Amino acid sequence: MVGKKSGRALLREEGTAQIRLQRTDNNMDLTIWPQVPMINQKNYYTDFLKRDDQILALRLQEEEKRNRMTKAARDRDRALANGVEPEGELEDDAAMDDGTTGEEAYGSKTIVIHPGSQNLRIGLATDALPKTVPMCIARRATENESETDEPRPKRVKLEDGTVGEPETWFGEDFRREYDTMASDFKTYRRVNKRRVLPNSRELVVNWNTRNPPEIIPEHNDPLRIEWTELPLNPRDAPEYMTGQEALRIPENSKPKYRLSWPLRCGWMNERDYSNKNVLYRDFFLIIEEAIKKQLNLTRKKDWAQYSCVFVIPDLYEKVLVAQTLEELLRDFGFQRVCFIQESLAATFGAGYSSSCIVDVGAQKTSICCVEEGMCLEGSRVNLKYGGEDITETFIKMMLFDHFNYADMNLNRRYDYLLAEELKQKFCTLEDSHISVQLYEFHLRASGQDTRKYQFKTYDEVMLAPMTKGFFRPTIFDHADKLKDRRKLIDKSTDLYDGRPNDPMSDAQLSATQFAIQNIPRAVGAAPSKPAVTEPAMTEVSTPVKPTHIDHLSHLKDDDESTPRSSPAGSPQPDETATPAARDATPLAGASNGSASGPQPDSELVDRTVPVMPLDQAILLSINEGAKGDERKTRDFLGGIMVIGGGSKTYNFNVYLEQRLRALQPNYQKEILIGPPPRDLDPQVLVWKGGSVFGKLRGTNDSWIGRLEYDRLGARILNYKCMWAW
Repeated sequence: MVGKKSGRALLREEGTAQIRLQRTDNNMDLTIWPQVPMINQKNYYTDFLKRDDQILALRLQEEEKRNRMTKAARDRDRALANGVEPEGELEDDAAMDDGTTGEEAYGSKTIVIHPGSQNLRIGLATDALPKTVPMCIARRATENESETDEPRPKRVKLEDGTVGEPETWFGEDFRREYDTMASDFKTYRRVNKRRVLPNSRELVVNWNTRNPPEIIPEHNDPLRIEWTELPLNPRDAPEYMTGQEALRIPENSKPKYRLSWPLRCGWMNERDYSNKNVLYRDFFLIIEEAIKKQLNLTRKKDWAQYSCVFVIPDLYEKVLVAQTLEELLRDFGFQRVCFIQESLAATFGAGYSSSCIVDVGAQKTSICCVEEGMCLEGSRVNLKYGGEDITETFIKMMLFDHFNYADMNLNRRYDYLLAEELKQKFCTLEDSHISVQLYEFHLRASGQDTRKYQFKTYDEVMLAPMTKGFFRPTIFDHADKLKDRRKLIDKSTDLYDGRPNDPMSDAQLSATQFAIQNIPRAVGAAPSKPAVTEPAMTEVSTPVKPTHIDHLSHLKDDDESTPRSSPAGSPQPDETATPAARDATPLAGASNGSASGPQPDSELVDRTVPVMPLDQAILLSINEGAKGDERKTRDFLGGIMVIGGGSKTYNFNVYLEQRLRALQPNYQKEILIGPPPRDLDPQVLVWKGGSVFGKLRGTNDSWIGRLEYDRLGARILNYKCMWAW
């Protein structure tokens, strides 16, 4: 038996496989890459982005405050050393953060901008009232808008291509709806013990048919219009004009100009543009020209000394807000910019801490409950009708009753201005004013003699504002408002999951569902889609963005500020919806759209115009804002404030208050609608609130500077907005 050998002896033996068992390395690491030790899972902690000094926006804000306080303390010590008693306290001196000196008024270098679908309001924060500029631009073209676009209101043509009698111009649906409204109005007047003549409509038709206009020479017209003068040589004519100059260009000018409105119904007007860059350029060009002409800031290099407060809608589009921020800081060169929502600005202008704001604009109506300086997110409603819908409906009813100016076309500039004038003068919501009355107006067009028309009206002056979607929205053809929507500008999407992240609210979803179920005309036709084949699998280095996006699946998560909704489909619109279903009050029913039934899918929402009777929309917004709290409900019902130019119809607030009390008999004493305080014009109240916000001393932390934007881009809005961006 062979004796046992030691390990050392085995290592000394050559030719054996055991010789390599001896360690002969030099204790060097296997790699020069630093080795990261394992994390102790039992005691794990990190302070990443948990301190304010780790966030650039907050760090710069604190540094700015310290610099102001240091400067103020040095100025105070210098004044004391010179034997001069400094005026004011140290905190007040440190609050001066807008770059103004002691000789300049605070806010004199802050520009407040409030764009609208019809008018732009702009001015310095120290101005008492803003400058109002039409939100339009005219560019040189071969044909103007009245020659290329279909006349408005649209006339239904007969089979031979001609138009028949006025009763057939707007289709059978309009005639039936108009007759129903007139019949209901007669019943309403009889209940209120008003005298109703049986042949009032015939008197109006007979008079308007038999009275032609009176011709007045232009030199005998004391109120003739000053039209925009163009150079005699067409080559010297400007390439574009904006504002009032554009609106006053003669129709037969040489060269011709085409008028465009970059904003429509609160959205970018993608229907009249074929390029996104041109659309954005026209929008900001109108603002730029207004700053130069209305504020006398002709040199753009001086704008670096100014700050800007920009007013945006409550339910805004993130793509437009981000584009606006970039344009104001990069192209306009402002020192700093901040944003404020319309309803919140209205409370600033009125001096209210809590209120239900109803803003009736030209083409949109927004409703929102504001509490202690914050817009309640679930209560925001944006309805796509406004004062221009009153104008068009009023003209339709007048033409239906054989209006003696039968050639009216709202796509003509002088006809558009005339229609707005007629609405402002004659439309009312006071029942006692309704009778067969004789009125007159003067039609003034460039290069033509003035024509004086005399016409009679009956119930058109009250039925038109009642129908404006306020209380009977079924009379409108809302589908045109969605034409070419999303043709140029896509939705804002989340960077991580690709889902749309524009703000939405429960109240807005309920309004959309109401339109789907009760107003078929508000739902656009489904787009024709080609068959989609599944693509072949290929290797890619980066994740592919999903092709199908559920637009509503992100609206009902509990961990986010804006609720998410169910992606379940909704029933098809009911063509035979009863008036009782339309008049049902949402305040007495379900609190939000998700509780009342299945929500519409994303595609159906995208092609639906959010339309709802105004009184029901107000109650829906208050219900979502109060969330079942009885005290809040009473406070909001007693603090309704109606603003906007569309609300200037005579007796509008009283009539709306009566409608709300009829829907809510349990709150008869609490419901109160008040006008803006201090006799402020309801059209400029939002701008006034923006000017107040721009003059806040030391408490406004929402200013965005160029350094912050250069480093973070639009992400800075997450830290600077006063609401959940």
